[in-house]
Amino acid sequence: MVNGQKPVELCGHSPDGRQPSPLTSPLLNDAGSVRTDDEDEVRRKRFPTDKAYFIAKELLTTERTYLKDLEVVTVSFQNLVGKDEAAPDSLKSTIFSNFDPLYKFHSGFLREVEQRLALWEGRSNAHIKGDYQRIGDVMLKNLQGLKPLTAHLQKHSEALVELEKACRGSRRLEVLVRDFELQKVCYIPLNVFILRPLHRLLHYKQILERLCKHYPPTHVDFRDCRAALADVSEVVAQLHGSMIKMENFQKLLELKKDLIGIDSLVTPGREFIRLGCLSKLSGKGLQQRMFFLFNDVLLYTSRGMTATNQFKVHGQLPLHDMTIRESEDEWGVPHAFTLVGQRQSVVVAASSLSEMEKWMEDIKMAIDLAETSNGHTADLLARSLTDNKSTTEDSCAEAESEDDLMASRTSLERQAPHRGNTTVHVCWHRNTSVSMVDFSIAVENQLSGNLLRKFKNSNGWQKLWVVFTNFSLFFYKTHQDDYPLASLPLLGYSVTIPTESENIHKDYVFKLHFKSHVYYFRSESEYTFERWMEVIRSATVSASSTRILSRKEPHPY
Repeated sequence: MVNGQKPVELCGHSPDGRQPSPLTSPLLNDAGSVRTDDEDEVRRKRFPTDKAYFIAKELLTTERTYLKDLEVVTVSFQNLVGKDEAAPDSLKSTIFSNFDPLYKFHSGFLREVEQRLALWEGRSNAHIKGDYQRIGDVMLKNLQGLKPLTAHLQKHSEALVELEKACRGSRRLEVLVRDFELQKVCYIPLNVFILRPLHRLLHYKQILERLCKHYPPTHVDFRDCRAALADVSEVVAQLHGSMIKMENFQKLLELKKDLIGIDSLVTPGREFIRLGCLSKLSGKGLQQRMFFLFNDVLLYTSRGMTATNQFKVHGQLPLHDMTIRESEDEWGVPHAFTLVGQRQSVVVAASSLSEMEKWMEDIKMAIDLAETSNGHTADLLARSLTDNKSTTEDSCAEAESEDDLMASRTSLERQAPHRGNTTVHVCWHRNTSVSMVDFSIAVENQLSGNLLRKFKNSNGWQKLWVVFTNFSLFFYKTHQDDYPLASLPLLGYSVTIPTESENIHKDYVFKLHFKSHVYYFRSESEYTFERWMEVIRSATVSASSTRILSRKEPHPY
């Protein structure tokens, strides 16, 4: 249990049969949420089938989620720190004076989009609906209205810095923020919510690009869509530099919470590249370790057995003058490679050939980056590592199963923060890795909407509101809910189409699969099916570091 959610199985039991799923609880399985096929057919005949309608509907569903995300800051977080003396006035001013106008603006925008979609669907004024089968005019008007708020968007990076500074200066505020992140409503890290308005602009740009590609130039909606796309592209270009910088800063802050044994992870010039599992060869054989690659150093850690589940830094390998080579034949270990540093050499093995290739590619690139820098950062890191008496390899390579991800409620209640469902922990349990490229792609690939989830032991389908973000699916009964009832981290999963032998016999169904865990989800149209497949693949197929250049030129990290 983390943040009040249960990151567990969607069907009845975990593979060993011990752990019931929260999604089989009465909360989610009432009869009202089960759709019959007859209802499905009636609905399909009643609503538009044009691709442009489904693109506009994606704008609506994701805007609903975005407004809920803004509420986490403008309502929930403001209620917590607004009256607390531990929060300095400068922090309150920076965050809330920037978020409140945005929240007000997007509330109005959402109302307009909802009204337009209602007309498009013919739920009102059916005789004039032909004039309303478009969305470009609504987007153009609102994106022009958003332009004066660009100054507020530029200050979101300041809000992130201000929050970090205030937490460093006040232990009480640090505890307040930590406790807030454990509340159900804060289903992803608070810092991610603070950067949401910057990422939302990317989503508008993508939606408009899709509409412009879909429409012929003669279409009544084309000109407005093209003008709106020009407006949002201009704002995205203005904010691009600060967005890249802040994503890295946010990631360093997040990793700082997962690591112990290092004081100054967040230092000027340090950039995160990749984190994940590798097996380290020692006198005791291969032991699972978590590695963190930056542009100046490679850290390796083991998972602590404390209630906080943090990872303890065991060693650092400065990248300056490091060499790397494949060494599978040398050690007789599949997917092994050797890192030769100034002071020590380390032999590690990846879980697969593709994982080894990703690690080696990123480490080689990072070594090249370190060679072009002045080399001072490695000295800085050496001073930042705390006096860690137990840097010898301990024998805590205990056998851990997927069930450990389902951390019990008792551990959460017993002590301070239990960070059992962060990306780092998911990588540990799924024995995989994730890069900054993947994180950057992930913020662009967010999606929400209704999906039907197949019951495990029957032909019934259950309607759920699903939000995809941060490499995870979050499940709600309806879009009005303030917090998810369950979540499913997707790193390590594969997404495919069911085979004939699986007897699904429905359109627009995709299958999620990891080891013995299998789930089927059904979307409402070809367009939404393709979008869910696309965004889920973005989370389950790790990208090559070369992909970053398309987004982060001229400075890759």
